[in-house]
Amino acid sequence: MRSPAPPGTTEERARALAPRLRADQVFSHVTAAAIIGVPLPRRIERDLRLHVTTIGVDQALRVRGAVGHRARYGTVRWSHARGVPISHPADTFVALATLLTLDELIVAGDALVGWLGWLTVDELTAAVRRRRRIRGIVKLRAALLEIRVGSRSPGETRTRLALVRRGLPEPALNHDVVVDGVWIACVDLAYPEARVAIEYESDLHRTDPGTFKKDLTRGEHLKDVDWWLVRSTADDLGRNVDRFVWRIRRLLDVGTAGRHDTRSTALR
Repeated sequence: MRSPAPPGTTEERARALAPRLRADQVFSHVTAAAIIGVPLPRRIERDLRLHVTTIGVDQALRVRGAVGHRARYGTVRWSHARGVPISHPADTFVALATLLTLDELIVAGDALVGWLGWLTVDELTAAVRRRRRIRGIVKLRAALLEIRVGSRSPGETRTRLALVRRGLPEPALNHDVVVDGVWIACVDLAYPEARVAIEYESDLHRTDPGTFKKDLTRGEHLKDVDWWLVRSTADDLGRNVDRFVWRIRRLLDVGTAGRHDTRSTALR
């Protein structure tokens, strides 16, 4: 790579390798995903190799620090981002199926159609249909069924999946709580009829004073208008997921029945 020192980020490493790519080669798979901001699991981030796809009949790239792939003409489209050639975001999503788990793929899809804004659900669906005989097609089709517009973070996506897969209804995403025509707050996930709000809290919510203060204020405002607020963390979506979902289920039962004056007893 043409750099005096090993570049740090994926984008920096891609820029260093880019001059060695031919016109028929693009960064692809998790490399293209990282360049356009798709959240990836840590095990992928720790792998510093760059994925490059050769489109056409020529051989795959063979360079130290790179993983070469080949694709037939018409199956992978060219695009550009951050000054380097990449596979089209929709084709990048398709390629991710060979490297990510189902849930990781759903997180990537939510990001692409949600807060990153690279694609629509229809564009994702069309890309998957074009490649119906590829490895990972079953996983891709399953992911499409669970990708939603509206999520703003991987934690929100994982929270939604935990709830729905354990039999709870689909929550509203990034829901504006409005009472008597007055905007109260925007919450990550919500069950409006039961007046239940769920906020996913990453480490930022704990370590950033400004974010922590906003969280407290939001919670008080919701309490003032008789909404329940449940905060979820990584532990709630891991070892404690069953108890977390049980808490939400109990609150839905209480909220739907209109018994919001029993806050202290609902979680017992």
